[in-house]
Amino acid sequence: MKKIVFIGAGSMAEALMQGWIKQNVLAAQEIYITNRSDKERLQFLHEAYGVNKVEDPAIYQQADVIILAMKPKDAIMAMRELKSKITAQSAVVSVLAGVSIATITQFLGERPIARVMPNTSATIGMSASGIAFNHKVSATQRSMFLELLEAIGSVIEVNEDQLHAVTALSGSGPAYIYYLMEAFERVGTKVGLSKDTVRLLMTQTLAGSAEMLKQSTDEPDVLRKKVTSPGGTTEAGIQALEQHHFHEAIEACIKEAEARSRSLANG
Repeated sequence: MKKIVFIGAGSMAEALMQGWIKQNVLAAQEIYITNRSDKERLQFLHEAYGVNKVEDPAIYQQADVIILAMKPKDAIMAMRELKSKITAQSAVVSVLAGVSIATITQFLGERPIARVMPNTSATIGMSASGIAFNHKVSATQRSMFLELLEAIGSVIEVNEDQLHAVTALSGSGPAYIYYLMEAFERVGTKVGLSKDTVRLLMTQTLAGSAEMLKQSTDEPDVLRKKVTSPGGTTEAGIQALEQHHFHEAIEACIKEAEARSRSLANG
């Protein structure tokens, strides 16, 4: 029986624990949660998922894995308080954007450390995660971390510097898709459809397109051209996107997010 302790109880912590419990990777009894001051939040998670609130400090000594899931701005203070509570053998997994392995090592000492950038689709077992390890992570621990993440979606091992790009693309990606859906719903109602109808049409369209990308050997531009008849409606829509600099907007979005991740890392 593993013991996983979450330091921080926000949306990402909830998505991970909910996903692991749903996928039967961890039992609720194996998960412990704590945060700095929001006791109502801890009570909610305890009642919603059956996970344990940290009430006995001895649990830190027994933890197999400590997951850093607090707000990045609170990370330094939290790690200072945590260092004396955990053993040198406890592995640390961080889901914090912009907090480097070097910084974690500085405050928690030399130990096995993994940095993970999942996304909130972990809740339904559909996360896209990137992970980077330090040299202290054993083969057994590496397998365990990958198993935990594969249970809630897909995971790609990258070097630590590439996590900035992972953060910008898949870490923040669900928000971009939801933002796109907001735009579809807004314009769909303007052209005479109900919001529910637009939601049904476009969620299926997004899901189908994603599945086509997974199953097909064709590149995205080839799939796009197969839908785009000369002089047809799709071509007209694509031309409008080009006129409004769609590619440039996407590039700016990802570059700004990646730069923000780097700026967080640099303090």
